[in-house]
Amino acid sequence: MENKVATVAATPDPNLGPSPPPARPVKGTKAASAPATPDPADMRLVIEEDKASGSYVYKTVDRRTGHVVLQLPREQLLRLREKGDYTAGDVIRAKA
Repeated sequence: MENKVATVAATPDPNLGPSPPPARPVKGTKAASAPATPDPADMRLVIEEDKASGSYVYKTVDRRTGHVVLQLPREQLLRLREKGDYTAGDVIRAKA
């Protein structure tokens, strides 16, 4: 049986793996503003029960600002549910 061993070691791909940590600001300079796209680590999921409908409301909240980034079901749908004449499918218009 023939033994096949590589004589050259593989070189690592610089695009794979963890990225280097960001450079630390120089002492005495102003801090940069928050990034435009929120970091997923700064988000948290809040689940609340909507007493009126008996269903749950899922909110993605930015930990730093407290701003609600996404809410499911949306506010408009919750308001529609409070109306007495609401039925499932009222939100969608199927015929033109």
